[in-house]
Amino acid sequence: MSSSAPAPNDDTPIDISGDTHSSIPAHARTIRSYVMRAGRTTEGQARALAELGPRFLLPYTPGTLDFEATFGRQAPVVLEIGFGMGDATAKIAQALPDTDFIGCEVHEPGVGALLKHIGEMQLNNLRLIRHDAVEVLENMIAADSLAGVHVFFPDPWHKKRHHKRRLIQPAFVAKLVHHLAPGGYLHLATDWEPYAQQMLEVLSAEPSLANTARGYADKPAYRPLTKFENRGLRLGHGVWDLVFRKKP
Repeated sequence: MSSSAPAPNDDTPIDISGDTHSSIPAHARTIRSYVMRAGRTTEGQARALAELGPRFLLPYTPGTLDFEATFGRQAPVVLEIGFGMGDATAKIAQALPDTDFIGCEVHEPGVGALLKHIGEMQLNNLRLIRHDAVEVLENMIAADSLAGVHVFFPDPWHKKRHHKRRLIQPAFVAKLVHHLAPGGYLHLATDWEPYAQQMLEVLSAEPSLANTARGYADKPAYRPLTKFENRGLRLGHGVWDLVFRKKP
């Protein structure tokens, strides 16, 4: 981003009423791994959406995304699914300037917050899509094209009757593998141990993946600790990282 790019910093909250996610079609999947919730977007986030969105927010359009045209260069591309408010995503993009990142998130405040980070940190290697990641994978990402996929702290859906809503399931992992390039990696992280156990079982059962560790991995240096994670660690809560690679 050029030095003239705006860096919104006004965080006065404004209300957003109703369902703002009109880009998600009514015929979408019956079982979702996320809840469509109304939220509050600050004035700074709204300004980032208006001023930076046209450049860094990609529209959901069925059709394979041209990475080179999108970023203006040839570079490895990593997809992040569910980036929340985007703090960690922005720090990773800043730490890895030779890698390009695409972040998927359905909630408007988070998209606005990450766009705000993009402006403040002058990030050129990050683009966002405000849409269901499953449909983005199916319709916008070519097979064997991603250098990596990040899924950090997805909703653990604690109650047993809701486990079917967990994102990390065999069919979804197979879909991720289909879009990973040979040697590409899948990095998951969770602070809920039963979900970590399920993740390890599901990834270990996928024949196209190989674990880079004996069980859980050490936290890679590029993944920063979030405020929530730091608070949990101070309280003695665990965090589990998993890093698997697609076999050649």
